[in-house]
Amino acid sequence: MDALLAHYEAKGEPGEVVEVPTVRDGGVRRVLLYGTGDGSAAALRKAGAAVARRAKGRASLSVVVPSDGDAAALVEGALLAAYTFTIGNGRTKPVGEIVFVGGDERDLKRGEAVARATALARDLVNTPSSVKTPAWLAEQAKAVAAESGLDVRVWEESELGEFGGIRAVGQGSISPPRLVRLSYTPENPRAHVVLAGKGITFDTGGLSLKPTEGMKAMKTDMAGGAAVIAAMSALAAFEAPVRVTGLVACAENSISGTAQRPGDVITQYGGRTVEVLNTDAEGRLVLADALAYAHAELDPDVVIDVATLTGAAKVALGVNLGALYATDESLAADLITAGEAGGERLWRMPLVEDYRAMLDSDVADLANVDRTMSGAAGSIAAALFLREFTGGRPWAHLDIAGPARATSDEGETTKGGTGFGVRLLLRYLTAVPANGV
Repeated sequence: MDALLAHYEAKGEPGEVVEVPTVRDGGVRRVLLYGTGDGSAAALRKAGAAVARRAKGRASLSVVVPSDGDAAALVEGALLAAYTFTIGNGRTKPVGEIVFVGGDERDLKRGEAVARATALARDLVNTPSSVKTPAWLAEQAKAVAAESGLDVRVWEESELGEFGGIRAVGQGSISPPRLVRLSYTPENPRAHVVLAGKGITFDTGGLSLKPTEGMKAMKTDMAGGAAVIAAMSALAAFEAPVRVTGLVACAENSISGTAQRPGDVITQYGGRTVEVLNTDAEGRLVLADALAYAHAELDPDVVIDVATLTGAAKVALGVNLGALYATDESLAADLITAGEAGGERLWRMPLVEDYRAMLDSDVADLANVDRTMSGAAGSIAAALFLREFTGGRPWAHLDIAGPARATSDEGETTKGGTGFGVRLLLRYLTAVPANGV
């Protein structure tokens, strides 16, 4: 074996694959030797993805799992790299079936569960908006609840009276908005965590119209809501020790004679008024309703929202990092640790108090964007806006506008929706300390 590896000049680095032809059963078969680097979770995730991609077009692939290291990460990498979403003939699937040989069965099942949940999020994100209305997304959440043993409630048109942000964003569309609540309650939960996801099923920008290029990817603007639904789907399989409530605020931000206008003043859940200076800053309006409802009605120990909220976050951090804002140091540290372990990295961003005055309005309690419309510190301003509706509870905001979408296949990431946030949320929720922080 040493001579063979020397012949191919193999270094054993993660992602390195050496193909060796062998004679078997009267024919020639391929054996793929893959490098695992230092055996870390990141290295094994990369190794699994490389092997799956190298077997592209094959009906099946058997992967021998290393005896040490995080086997779940290897499984995640391979299965997520093999993910595909197509309508019609579409792309060639990397490999039809992957069988894992060896390894601890519990680790293998954990890796499969994470990959399945992430794939669910990708499916939701990748579905065209001609199908994916707010009502459709709510029905998918109901189906997930039935399969996963979750309680579910959906607020429809006439029931959304107090949710002024959700109603205002959705009022220009022929597809009415929805609010989804999913509930998971284990025995003797050590804390109660609320997850709130932005569920904008398509975003034209409203009357503050987006340019054409900026609108093309907007079927993915509900990626935060998809991450919440998908993470909730796997909580029972992971035996998460905390009570979790998932809120997904669903609306289509469209254009019509009934669409909200710049300058309108709306009343969010709980009574705070907001002057809407830019209708393309709609995600924070629907999330504000969800956050205010969580504070007033659910009494959570921790609140985390997830959203493709601002292009500013993508400008600042690119497509490989999610922006993290938090009011609690322990919560921030735990989320960063979970992100590193799950291959979904976060970068802590500041809640600059000096910028809070940017959101003052002359006619309402708040403006939904910087009242000078300067465009400066857009991601920070959005986070400061959301914080106003958290009631001072321990809170974190994940702005995933960059990593929620991919333009090419790389590693375990596939083109389109990435499912970013599912893996880090699952790791966080299975390790939440008593009382959440």
